[in-house]
Formats: sequence, structure tokens, C-alpha cells
Amino acid sequence: MITKIVILGAGNLATQLSLALHEKGIDILQVYSRTIESAKALASKVDAEPTNLLENIKSNADLYIFALSDKALQTVLDQMSLPIGNAVHTAGSIPMDIFENYTKNYGVFYPLQTFSKQRKVDFSDIPVCIESNSKELEEGLFQLGKKISSNLNSISSAQRKQLHLAAVFTCNFANHMYSIGQKLLEKKGVDFELITPLIQETAQKILELDPLSAQTGPAVRFDKEIILAHEKALKDTPDFQKLYSFVSESIFKMHNKENE
Repeated sequence: MITKIVILGAGNLATQLSLALHEKGIDILQVYSRTIESAKALASKVDAEPTNLLENIKSNADLYIFALSDKALQTVLDQMSLPIGNAVHTAGSIPMDIFENYTKNYGVFYPLQTFSKQRKVDFSDIPVCIESNSKELEEGLFQLGKKISSNLNSISSAQRKQLHLAAVFTCNFANHMYSIGQKLLEKKGVDFELITPLIQETAQKILELDPLSAQTGPAVRFDKEIILAHEKALKDTPDFQKLYSFVSESIFKMHNKENE
């Protein structure tokens, strides 16, 4: 049973995961962050001890969750002096064997969702992707996952890497498109809220249709007149113009290939 946890990290994911586990009665013993201010900010919310010193990490936790950036993970592992117990990271693209030379039992506990410190999320249906080199630890991670989510999945490192890549397209890139849309509307004094029902319907539609079938717009039929007009309207923002042209062509090619 995993009941005592040390969280290494105090960013978006670390914050929301710590809060979710704390609410389910898991004892967060300690929160580590590079800055003591960040460690204190999260630790105060989950009744934990804050620290910014790796040499002060407690040695009696059932699990060490490394919720760090990809760059920071290896650095922190190299700087830790104490033997690490059961350890997992929460990264999408890092293989679990990064722990191979640091601990006997290790794995991955990867909640597939976008997180922000300021926005509380409901973990109950968030997919949690689990991987471990140890059957015993894997069972412990599934038991831990069940406390916060009903959507648990055994996913290999290769599958998780592809999942993370897909998430970048469907979440990060899609959000970037929202930002571009917002800027284009601001230039003409149009409220972004006018387009939010369209965003909501687009997201809702793919729950009933596959994304390829749900695609609409001038790029699907490669309506050159509209596309050229849009590209002309973007002449003052060449980066947006280039992106519009490239994505339109990509949409057309995907649909044209599908219909061949």
C-alpha cells in the first residue's frame, strides 16, 4: 500500500496531483522545489513539509513522485545523495528506465491532461497511464490511481511517447490556434467570447464523430477563393499567414488521401 508520498516538483501537474491525492487521504510527507517559495506554496495546501534541499529529502516515503520538467529530472537524480525508494516520474516522453541506475523499483504515473496551478481539475475521469519494472509496484500504482481516477491504463514507454506526441497536437497546438484566433479578433475589436461556442461544439463533436469526419471549412474542399482571401487578410502577420497556408494544405491532403 502506498500511503506516504514525497512530491518532487511544485509546478502545474505537481500542484494538481498533490491536491487530488491529499483530498483522498494520501499523506504528502514533503514537497521539494528548486525554490523554497514554490515548495512552501504547495506544501501549505497539502499539510506537507517544504524543502529546496535535496539532501533533506525524507527517506521513509512509500513513493517518490518526480513531477519535474524533462530537463530537471535527470539533473535532480544526479544530485540526490540518498538511496531512492519506489520512484515514478510523470513525464510523457521520458522512458521509465531513466531510474535504472538510481533505484530498484521504478515506473511512471502519467496523468494525461493539461494542468494549470490556478484551475482545479476533477481527476475522476482523467486517464492515468501506468508503467513499472516491478509487478509489486505496478499493483501499488494501480491502487493509488484508483483513489483519484476511474480511468487507469497500462501503457508502455513507446506507447506513452506516441500518446504525448498526439497530446501536443490535440492540446498544445490547438490552444495555440485559440491564441491566434483571439489576437485576430482583438485587432478588429471583436470579443473572443463570440467564438467560444464554436470551440465548445468542435470539441464536443469529436466525442460522437471521428476527427476526420468532423472536419469542416474551406480547406477540406480546398476552396481557393476563400483561402486566398484569408491569406491576403493575414499579410501583416506573415507567421500566421504561413501557418494558415500550411495547415490548409495539410487538411486538404489528408482528406484527399482518405477519399482516394
